[in-house]
Amino acid sequence: MSYRELATRPVLAWSAVTVAGRLPIAMAPLALVFLVRERPGGYSLGAVLAAAYVIGEIVAAPVLGLRLNAEHARPQLAAGLAVGAAGFTGLGLVPDAHPVVLAALALLGGAGPAAVPGALRALLTSLVPERAVTQAMSMESILVFGIWAAAPTLVTGLALGVDPAVPLLLMGVLAGLAVAGLWTLPSGWQQAAKGDGASTRRALLRAWPVYVLGAAGLTLLALAELILPALLEQRGIGIGWAGLLLAGFSIGSAVGAFAYGLRAGWPGTLPVQSLVLVLAVASGVALVAVLPSAAWIAVALVAAGLLQAPASLARNLALRELLPSSALAAGYSVMYAAVGAGYAVSGTLAGGLLKVVAPSTAILCGVGLTGVLVLIGAVGERRLLREREREDGDRGRPRSQEAASEEAASEDAAGTSEDAAVRNVRR
Repeated sequence: MSYRELATRPVLAWSAVTVAGRLPIAMAPLALVFLVRERPGGYSLGAVLAAAYVIGEIVAAPVLGLRLNAEHARPQLAAGLAVGAAGFTGLGLVPDAHPVVLAALALLGGAGPAAVPGALRALLTSLVPERAVTQAMSMESILVFGIWAAAPTLVTGLALGVDPAVPLLLMGVLAGLAVAGLWTLPSGWQQAAKGDGASTRRALLRAWPVYVLGAAGLTLLALAELILPALLEQRGIGIGWAGLLLAGFSIGSAVGAFAYGLRAGWPGTLPVQSLVLVLAVASGVALVAVLPSAAWIAVALVAAGLLQAPASLARNLALRELLPSSALAAGYSVMYAAVGAGYAVSGTLAGGLLKVVAPSTAILCGVGLTGVLVLIGAVGERRLLREREREDGDRGRPRSQEAASEEAASEDAAGTSEDAAVRNVRR
């Protein structure tokens, strides 16, 4: 299936809602920093507010995802977006409020819409035929990378050119538009069977290796984004190159997502694809730490970006294979929380290391952390694969000799081969 076949009215409506709903998420951390940067200790306060926002996302995403009603998710998504809109608007209206009030509003802004990305992904895959799922998720990845590329420029331009509160007010308006846009989409998505809460939680916990690999992938993104300016200073390269180099990473990711969706199946299983691609991205980020010039750093970042998006897509497709349809939105939400946690842990580690080691060493230490997470995830996926093979073997295993003897005895007692055939069909 080609990308052109995704240009249907439901998918286009979904894209508009996604832009309105996810652009505020991408704008939030930088917008919070700009909101308070002119106050005493502004940058430190901005970092605290951004941390409160991210904590709200990480904690709320799995909790709200588990509570989603797949067939009638619209009211829950609308409520979450409305809470987010209230948090963002409140921040824009009272920028001089006490830091505790601002932190509480930031927490609401992060927690309210935390389940929306996962739910929208589950909804998207229900809008297209099964054979087009890879292309649809690739299209989503391209759209999201475009949103994240545009958000910093939008925030910076409005905060410096108009007023620091304007980005937050715009985020509130966009979240409100996303609420209205939900009524252009189906109220939910079909699920094969409804499982109880315990079975859903078991299915989600069983998929933990995929979440660990997701966290590993985002540790690399954090390293690239947060340490790059310090690394450029270490190399004697103008810090102004940081924005262009990161833009190259984002553009490479968008191209990689597009290329991954050009064919339905790539060599290897999805877990193997994800593992190999994450290791390749880690190699690219490690090269960034040792290359001497901006040109070579740009090449390494673009190459890493080309592979980052396919690695993420392979993980999400692998998660889709592991989970029942009733748990997909919750699974995507847990993945969202896991990658956010990976980004936060890596960023915290990098910040601490920069106080005692050179930026290049901090990057290599972060890549080492990624390697540990990849190893843990790979071992877990191998065990999970063995369990699935054993379960498949149990379902397809021929009946035992004892069962066959009992069946023969019952057939003799019945006296007719026709009755035996009927019993076999029923079984």
